[in-house]
This record gives sequence, structure tokens and C-alpha cells, in this order.
Amino acid sequence: MAQKNKKHARKTPAARSTPAMATAVKTAEVAAPLSGAGKTYVTEFNPDYSQTIKDLKRIGILAGSFFALLIVLAFIMP
Repeated sequence: MAQKNKKHARKTPAARSTPAMATAVKTAEVAAPLSGAGKTYVTEFNPDYSQTIKDLKRIGILAGSFFALLIVLAFIMP
């Protein structure tokens, strides 16, 4: 009987964990394959920050305009 060579067994690379991703990995859904081979797959954490970036730009524009208005009013008012 021939022995199986485990050297060539393919494994998925371990993802680097960061403190922010630690909670995401804990809460990620784990889906078991239908074949029952014993492998599990973790869904990837990919957040969408487009709304947050848009809000931060709007806040920056408002803060800059109010600051400029204060400077102008400081020169105009005695």
C-alpha cells in the first residue's frame, strides 16, 4: 500500500488578523460545504465606507466655511 504524501496537500493561507478584524471574524458567518469534507469557509469582511467619507467631506466643508465666516466677521465688526 502506498503512503499518501501530505507534503503536497494544499491549504488556504491564514489571514492576518488585526484588532478591528478580530470582532469581524468572530461575527462572520461560517458556511459548511455540502460535500461534508470537513472544510469550512469564512466570509470576507469588506466594509463600505462611501457614505461615511461623503459625510466627513460635508462636515469639513461646513466647518471651513463657518471658520472663514468668523474671520470675515472679525474684520467687519468693531
